[in-house]
Amino acid sequence: MHIQSVAVFCGSKTGKNPAFMEAAKDLGKVLATKNISLIYGGGSVGIMGAIADSVMQHNGIVIGVIPEILVAWEQQHKNITELRVVEDMHIRKKMMYELCDAAIVMPGGYGTLDEMFEIITWNNLKIHEKKVILLNIEGYYDPLIAHLEMMQSEGFLYEKWKERIVLINTVDAIFSF
Repeated sequence: MHIQSVAVFCGSKTGKNPAFMEAAKDLGKVLATKNISLIYGGGSVGIMGAIADSVMQHNGIVIGVIPEILVAWEQQHKNITELRVVEDMHIRKKMMYELCDAAIVMPGGYGTLDEMFEIITWNNLKIHEKKVILLNIEGYYDPLIAHLEMMQSEGFLYEKWKERIVLINTVDAIFSF
């Protein structure tokens, strides 16, 4: 399968570990050099802003999808290829899923987990078959992975979680799997 666009779900904050921002910059560069468009939440701050800036600095294509409420807070990115303003968070997620060929989940908070679990749920329900890559930078998602293992061992998953989520620890490893 040829990947033309990737949705990246990540934090609107930078987090405390500088490795998160470095990974965002590295991923942005890789996407741009491989001519893969970035589909993301449209923000200008945090890891979200860093990856968009990096793609743009390396002459890539960035499509942001942002709900009206965040435009009102003036957090939209003004220097990207295209910014789509939508009514709410639900429409944002649906549009991001429709525009991408695969998804990468980087460190983030509630919103990032919401986006990740929704795309995995849709995948599980056969609404789509898009790869979901969990970028576990410096073990950020280790506790979540342990919980996924618990969900599986307790019989709450219909299949092994690793059939729906590709676990990757570095940006360099993403395009080699």
